This record gives sequence, C-alpha cells and structure tokens, in this order.
Amino acid sequence: MERRTTAWFSPNLNIEMPLVAYGHDGYPLLMLPTAAADYLEYERFHLVDAIRPFIDRGQIRAYSINSVNRYSLLNDQMPPPLKAELLTQYDRYITEEVLPLIKRDTGQEQPRPLTTGASLGAFLAANTYFKHPDLFRGMIAMSGSYDIRSYLHGYYDDNVYFNNPTDYVANLNDDYHLPLLRKADAIVILSGQGAYEAPERSRALSDILNAKGIPHTLDIWGPDVNHDWPWWRKMLPYWLERLL
Repeated sequence: MERRTTAWFSPNLNIEMPLVAYGHDGYPLLMLPTAAADYLEYERFHLVDAIRPFIDRGQIRAYSINSVNRYSLLNDQMPPPLKAELLTQYDRYITEEVLPLIKRDTGQEQPRPLTTGASLGAFLAANTYFKHPDLFRGMIAMSGSYDIRSYLHGYYDDNVYFNNPTDYVANLNDDYHLPLLRKADAIVILSGQGAYEAPERSRALSDILNAKGIPHTLDIWGPDVNHDWPWWRKMLPYWLERLL
C-alpha cells in the first residue's frame, strides 16, 4: 500500500498540520479523527487496515488529517467564543488547504471526497459535508453527536450556529445548499446500541434530514455494538462496499 505523509504551516490555523495519504488511485476519502486524536489514529487502531482492500485495489485514496478538538471543543481552558471561532478556521483549513491538495494529488478537477469519522470525528465529517455539499459527495458518520452546544457552556454566536449541524441544517431554506443536499446519494449515519453509544443522537439528525427532504441512510446496529474500534472497523468497509 502506497503511504505518503506531509505537513505544512496552515495559514488558517497558525500551526503546522500534518496529513497522511494512503493509496495510488481511486475515489478520495477524507478521514477526520476522534476526540483529541491525531492524523495517525486511524492507522494505529487498524481502521486503515480494515479498508486496505479498497486501497490496494485502487478503489479509494484515503487522506487522514489532524483535528483541532484538543484546542477547541475539548479544551476547558479555551473561552467558548474562541472554541467556536477555531472550528470556523478549521473548516477553512479543510476547504482552502486540504481539498486543493487532494485535487492536485488525484488530478481530478472536482474530486468531491467522501468524509468519514467516528465519535467526535463523525461530527467533523458531518459538519464538513453539510456546509459544503458542492465540494464533497457525502459522509459516513459513525457513532457521532451532531450538537456541540454541550461543549460551550451556554455560549452561542454565529460561529456556534454555523458549526452546529442540528441548528443550521434544520433551518436550511436556500436555493443553493438545500437543492444539492436533496440530491445526495451518500449520506450514511451509523450508531450501535451498546456501551457508550447514543443512537438517539443519530436518530435526531436523521429526523432533521427527513424534515428537510434530504435522502440518507440511518443504520442502527444492535445492542452488542459498542462505541469502540472493533465496530468502526466493521462499519466503514461495510458502507464503502455499498457506496463505491
């Protein structure tokens, strides 16, 4: 499996941001890490191994990036306004820095990657896709929560609103984003029902999408399916097989 790492100083985030890419050809998949983890997390926990058959066959190129969760949502020392502002800067990092790299790497004029992530990475995958359905094809969101207000202790501003899918998707009523979302063919929301899972959060997002007429799949796995890596290693290849 071809594996390449790179890093650069992000003008949007004012820190160095590394990235690892896997594969030589195929549809681009953007992987966003859980919690406060880094760009190599999906490799360490063998999720990359779980999707390696798709990579080796040239069906996908996977790109795994850092998040800013450790500085933003998970940083109790960061004032809530700065937490929310950092999420907006991170969104610009993805669209203005990571996406052009994928475009150059794949040679595709409009690569429109799928986004994916587990736990807090599922929120990032969903937020990235819902804000930019013109730039991304869809998402595979595993075991996520899509309302970030609990991290902000009652603080609310435009940066919170526009990074909180349960708010801005519920209120979409424009002539650009909503029609694109209503043509979606690759929105998958997954959850188990076992230990530390919260399937009601996935159902709440599904209810919002249903109300807006946005096609998607809500896939709730059984009571034995816990919030843990062995299940994410099953979920992602299961749905890649169906979407590619």
